[in-house]
Amino acid sequence: MRDSTGTLTILHQINFELAPRESVAIVGASGSGKSTLLSIIAGLDTPTTGTVHLAGVDLFALDEDGRAGLRADKLGFVFQSFQLLGNLTALENVMLALELQGRSDARARATEMLTRVGLRERLGHYPKVLSGGEQQRVALARAFVVRPAVLLADEPTGSLDFATGETVMELMFELNREIGTTLVLVTHDPGIASRCDRQLRIEAGRLELDAARL
Repeated sequence: MRDSTGTLTILHQINFELAPRESVAIVGASGSGKSTLLSIIAGLDTPTTGTVHLAGVDLFALDEDGRAGLRADKLGFVFQSFQLLGNLTALENVMLALELQGRSDARARATEMLTRVGLRERLGHYPKVLSGGEQQRVALARAFVVRPAVLLADEPTGSLDFATGETVMELMFELNREIGTTLVLVTHDPGIASRCDRQLRIEAGRLELDAARL
């Protein structure tokens, strides 16, 4: 990667594959490159060398508009800070993901998904009046409603207390099984990581081969 000071070497020769419906935890110390790896998988950051293939498509052979279109069609995102739009209601936040796909049934599908995550009575509420756990459930609904091929989650319980985080993670794994998404999860929590099918451990920008089980 490059910034104003020149080339930044954050990751070194990372190479792995993800299987359909697989759940994978990316673990490692702070600053090891976990979130950078997630951003590269999504095509949000561009690596100096190498590439990412998503659904058979080379992400970095596309221009930014092409990558954005592929993300909208194939990827879902869940962030630690929720990333909800404050001027939209819970329903509108979830509908937006579908409207970007041109879906005519956005309202019905968004309502169904919010009901699935236990927020049927919160459809018209704005993020500022929702608890942290409720906001993250809206974020889960927004991510899963498009039935993405891959869901990328970056420390999804980092802003939540333990009990709320446990509830959110249980819901995430339930939705992942129901929809059949490939889940890639960055986490510091060994308990969450152990629930995934496998773990990729990043140390100083390098992938530990024994953890990756290539």
